[in-house]
Amino acid sequence: MSRRRLYPFNAEQTVNILSEFGPLVLMFVVNALYGIAAGTWALIVSTLVAIVAMIYMFRRPPIFPLIASSVTIVFGALTLITGDPMWVQIKVTIFNAMFAGFLFLGLWLDRNFFQYVFEKTFHYTKAGWDTFTRSFAWFFVLTALLNEVVRIGFKDDQIYHVLGFAMNGVDVWIAFKLFFVLPMSGIYAWLLTKWMSKHHL
Repeated sequence: MSRRRLYPFNAEQTVNILSEFGPLVLMFVVNALYGIAAGTWALIVSTLVAIVAMIYMFRRPPIFPLIASSVTIVFGALTLITGDPMWVQIKVTIFNAMFAGFLFLGLWLDRNFFQYVFEKTFHYTKAGWDTFTRSFAWFFVLTALLNEVVRIGFKDDQIYHVLGFAMNGVDVWIAFKLFFVLPMSGIYAWLLTKWMSKHHL
């Protein structure tokens, strides 16, 4: 019997990752060329496209990416209305912190919300689901804190020289999301998925 190959991400998880970071890549490029307003428009429009793509591919879009995308659109719109990039930046902090709190609350109430959503994708024991959820909750706390460190530490009205490139605070924040948070998220998810294999049913 041939051995079934296991990969870190299935099709749905891959689309979820692309829907989160694809718009950010486009924002990075457009912001560098045309400024934050155009970059925010690119973020909003590409997020809408990602939502439509998820609905088309899965008929029913995954709930968490749909919520995250909707929040992105709202905070992106606030940035366009006010002209302040703080809104699109702080969205990450607010969403990740609230999401972590939601997951911790579920564990405290013995209602594992991750299990309800992902039980068709992953098959873990009860202890495995609790470990999986708690690990991601702490990861969301960490990314929320790191987001605030970068957002507050790098001002939009100042120029910083990073690896030979002149960037303002928004540029640094977008680069941080793309070149640090994205690979860190992928590595963390891959390692956690490997580690969770001992909890498979």
